[in-house]
Amino acid sequence: MSRLAKGRRHAFVALISLGILNHMVMAGSRVTVSLYALSQGATPLVVGILTGLYAFLPMLLAVAAGRLSDRIGVRRPMLVGSCGIALGAALPWLWPGLVSLYFTTSLIGASFMLFQVATQNATGDFGEPSERAKNFSLLALGYSISGFCGPLLAGFLIDHASFGATFGVLSLLPLVPVIALARGAPALPAHHPQRAHPAGGGVVALLSNRRMRRVFVVNGLLSMAWDLHTFFIPIYGARIGLSASRIGVILASFAAATFAVRLLMPRIARRFSEFEVLTAALFVAGLAYTIFPFVDRVGSLMMLSFTLGLALGSAQPMVMSLLHSMAPAGRMGEAAGVRMTIVNASTFAVPLLFGAVGSTLGLAPMFWSVGAALAGGGVLTRRRV
Repeated sequence: MSRLAKGRRHAFVALISLGILNHMVMAGSRVTVSLYALSQGATPLVVGILTGLYAFLPMLLAVAAGRLSDRIGVRRPMLVGSCGIALGAALPWLWPGLVSLYFTTSLIGASFMLFQVATQNATGDFGEPSERAKNFSLLALGYSISGFCGPLLAGFLIDHASFGATFGVLSLLPLVPVIALARGAPALPAHHPQRAHPAGGGVVALLSNRRMRRVFVVNGLLSMAWDLHTFFIPIYGARIGLSASRIGVILASFAAATFAVRLLMPRIARRFSEFEVLTAALFVAGLAYTIFPFVDRVGSLMMLSFTLGLALGSAQPMVMSLLHSMAPAGRMGEAAGVRMTIVNASTFAVPLLFGAVGSTLGLAPMFWSVGAALAGGGVLTRRRV
């Protein structure tokens, strides 16, 4: 390996490390916000609103954020996003109470979106086109690590310290990315001025591509399943009397599964096409959601969460690789923004809808309707492969 290639690889590993720290705050704050709200007497509907606020501003601003990273480069959006994540996590520590959680979820959601869109844009430019699937798998592996560590850290701190201390510790993690990015590290792919004037057509042109539409729809279903798991596990766990640590372990088992399956993704990608992997993920995730209402033991919940993590964790690298290969030249940031808008529209609406369902009809109808939607998506995707 040449010195240039080694330097690029080290920079990419450093970028993943910064993403891990910021995503730990996102993952850890989700369980902390949910349990803190429940401790303040919030209903599942209120928890659903708080969870939905993580996605509300990203739903509105993701395309603009993608265009911004195409136009000015990725470092400044990543820096601003890291600062916002730190401030959002610190708010409940500085201003205790239920009201602060509305600002926390909104700020962390918007700031992480800004960081993530820029990171995905940069990831596609590291190395040769033939390395994109591997690079997106490595980035996804990093988020699996943070998805495992964030809830685990939050659950431990809640049980052994306090909610305020948990938010305080989470607010310190993004300071490392802030300092590194402000000092010019890591070395990121060069910004190309011609990207400031991409081919026209806007979002409509991207959505008119039939293959890209398929990717967007499938990714929306899978993301709905992913975010709903994070939303309902704290509620379901609290309802059956589990401690914060045990809830954190269940969430961490999901993240451990995403890490395990992503280690195997290069081998899986050699044997199966992208749409075959996505179809299998939809069917397995649908089956897992159908079974959840019948399970109330920690071990069984961990096994189901692990199975769901295997399914959903296999899909995201495939989606990003497909998207990067289909996006018009100079518009990857915008395409990633469109994808994130669709994902966050689902993420915003689903907790509100199923929070209301959970408050009135119970959690079982929520699980079964999601399972049916995922299975239906699997049928449609299989027919069109």
